[in-house]
Amino acid sequence: MADKEYDGSVGIEASAAKILTRAITLEKEARLQASLICYQEGIDLLFDALKGCKDSAKKKHFRDKLEEYMTRAEQVKNRVNHLKAAGKYHDQTKIEENSTGHSYASLFQPYFDEFVREVWVEDAYIRSFHQVNNFLKFCEFVVTRCRNVRAIHLKTTHDEYGNQDQQISNLESIRASLKSREIKLVIAFSSSLHDREIRLDTGWILKIGRGLDYFKKAEKFSLGFFDMDMRPCHSTTVDVFHSNHTRER
Repeated sequence: MADKEYDGSVGIEASAAKILTRAITLEKEARLQASLICYQEGIDLLFDALKGCKDSAKKKHFRDKLEEYMTRAEQVKNRVNHLKAAGKYHDQTKIEENSTGHSYASLFQPYFDEFVREVWVEDAYIRSFHQVNNFLKFCEFVVTRCRNVRAIHLKTTHDEYGNQDQQISNLESIRASLKSREIKLVIAFSSSLHDREIRLDTGWILKIGRGLDYFKKAEKFSLGFFDMDMRPCHSTTVDVFHSNHTRER
């Protein structure tokens, strides 16, 4: 039994090491919020390894590692808070042409949490079927990550190819679905919209070069048709800032 418990802790430690290595890499790249998430996940795994370990020497090893990474995580957290307070936080992700692993969850997870109650999306291209479908997937991500969200605001443009009725009908379907979960979808149209950004009432601002429509078309019955992490992307850049001055609710 002791050997099985020891082997289990070793396996958990290996998983923790992989995540914590990623945390250090992200920290060096100044992607601090994403780094902090990885530190937290790795630390949780080390706690699990410690609880399942019976070897005293190994327990000391886990405690030392926990102290080391908890200290690093606290330092990163303090850096994030300092940059946010000074209005100097900036995180940039460059998505290469045809690269994968860039679903909304993979990119945006560090910024969407239980503290988010209101989301604003400005994107001129939520018009055609696949673009509205992208917005729906984004809404699903928000609802999954932000259990206290109460409103999503969308500002976009009318479909210029004569499909406005279908565009509005599709968006109204999303509105009705969100309403069933007591989440309000506020839709506005503008003929002069150029910015593509997402704002959260927690102060995070995400600017996406191509807006939500940075995925390439996936053929039916091919990998990536449902799982957006497997879908190739167009080249674009995602810049994340933080502002203490959020929009009025």
